[in-house]
Amino acid sequence: MPIYEYRCTDCTDFEQVHPMGSAPAETPCPTCQAPARRRMSAPALSTAGSAAHRLLDQAARSAHEPQVVTGTAPGQRSGGRRITTNPLHTKLPRP
Repeated sequence: MPIYEYRCTDCTDFEQVHPMGSAPAETPCPTCQAPARRRMSAPALSTAGSAAHRLLDQAARSAHEPQVVTGTAPGQRSGGRRITTNPLHTKLPRP
């Protein structure tokens, strides 16, 4: 459901959730009960793609339920020397 913003002339701005298309033009202010008019505001649209949404969801989930790691990730070596196939890396000094 969308969030609608209202402005009370006596108090402050506040938000209310209503089903789309059924938000009243005026509603009583929750603090002073004066009539508050609905404001026009920019919608909160996301320009991120579905991959970005998956990454954000995974990051939020891992904050509360971290994944248990039992070994190295597939395709990665544990310790030892890293081997590269890039010919430009042969010019770099070796330790």
